[in-house]
Amino acid sequence: MPATAPTAGLRPPPRSEIPRRPAGPRPSFQPDEVLAAILVGALAVAVWPIILAFRGPQPVQLPVVVAHASGMLAGYGVAVLVGLMSRAPAFERGVGADRLSAWHSRGGRIVVLLVLAHAWAAVVSWANSRGESLWLAAWHVLRLPWLVATTVGTLLLLAVAGLSIRHVRRRVSYERWHTFHLLVYIGVALSFVHQLAGPDLAGHRLLQVLWALLYTHVFALVLRHRVLTPLRNATRHRMRVSAVLPETPGVVSVIVEGRDLEELRAESGQFFRWRFLTPDLWTTAHPFSLSAPPTSTHLRLTVKALGDGSTRLQDLEPGTWVVAEGPYGAMTADRRTRRDVLLVAGGVGITPLRALFETIPLGSGQDLLLLYRARAHADAIFRDELDQIARRPGARVQYLIGDQVGPMSTELFQHLVPNLLDRDVYLCGPPGMATAVRRSLKDAGLPEMQLHEERFDF
Repeated sequence: MPATAPTAGLRPPPRSEIPRRPAGPRPSFQPDEVLAAILVGALAVAVWPIILAFRGPQPVQLPVVVAHASGMLAGYGVAVLVGLMSRAPAFERGVGADRLSAWHSRGGRIVVLLVLAHAWAAVVSWANSRGESLWLAAWHVLRLPWLVATTVGTLLLLAVAGLSIRHVRRRVSYERWHTFHLLVYIGVALSFVHQLAGPDLAGHRLLQVLWALLYTHVFALVLRHRVLTPLRNATRHRMRVSAVLPETPGVVSVIVEGRDLEELRAESGQFFRWRFLTPDLWTTAHPFSLSAPPTSTHLRLTVKALGDGSTRLQDLEPGTWVVAEGPYGAMTADRRTRRDVLLVAGGVGITPLRALFETIPLGSGQDLLLLYRARAHADAIFRDELDQIARRPGARVQYLIGDQVGPMSTELFQHLVPNLLDRDVYLCGPPGMATAVRRSLKDAGLPEMQLHEERFDF
């Protein structure tokens, strides 16, 4: 059963014990830079097969151009998608995990359309050049070298895409969705040789080498940041569960102890992907924010029982070994651009904001206001801790309980928050509430660059 021992030494330590992160540059790519690089690469990849078509001895035919350009763009898009989800710190800290996930989702839909366009145009081109029916042309195309393996890879990609459709995804547990998503890597591997042997790269040794290096690089990023770095950190920091502490009904805090944890350079507002090494949990990494400022010996995450995996975490045994990927996320104090700050939390979304509430620096005359929405007083997590933190000069907390204050409207924010438009706003809460807050702040005139959030939808 979870530990329910006295909490002395397990709750977050005084601020004086919180180590500063090591000095030095923290390399990261900004969203505009990443998008510009992706678009420039896509333009170069799309132009190459068009040039080849116009330089060829045969008259240019639209299906042929579509087949070649869409095939090259699909192959490039797959490499981009793998790179975006490699969890490289330069992407995670600069762009943010939620934005990367959104790009990955949109890019995945584009890649699926490109793959289908490539397959259709290739069959049509074959049929036109040989005067065959589409069904016979499709059969002949499938008999080309490596096309069977590529077709299997394409079917795996389409299966994952189907599972990611919103109304389907809602019916699938995070653990099953995550495991099934790994099939994408098998699909990519099965289609890779076909890309190298395709007419746009075959015979162009330099381009084949560059294409192979592109794929080698993105898969090396995945291997490094999703496998090797977490394993190295597990060996170096030897993290284990030291206690599981009840907070409110259905919510527990998991205290993870380790050594030299300051080397992880974690910050309040960030999250890790936690893999707990038990027989029924080790296969899935769960994303949970730090709910207290990190120290050199302890990290704390707080979990609400929302699904099968998070429910099983309620019964973690002290001593369970932990592998943590991260830290990730860009919702840190470094994003602050204004003197005053507003934190808006809902439900278990308080976890990253509770850590920020304690650690955001405050100078003379600055105001830090936390608005915390909960269904009932008993559901307000960390209430004693938040009240204690609110005693420091400039920090305030206001609880919005149940329906007492109405919806999270523009009028509510204008009433509760002085100089709203001159603040940075940090937001974390359930999707419905977050959408309402986002809309209300936009209607109030808050500039988009002053709103900072991290979304954990899968």
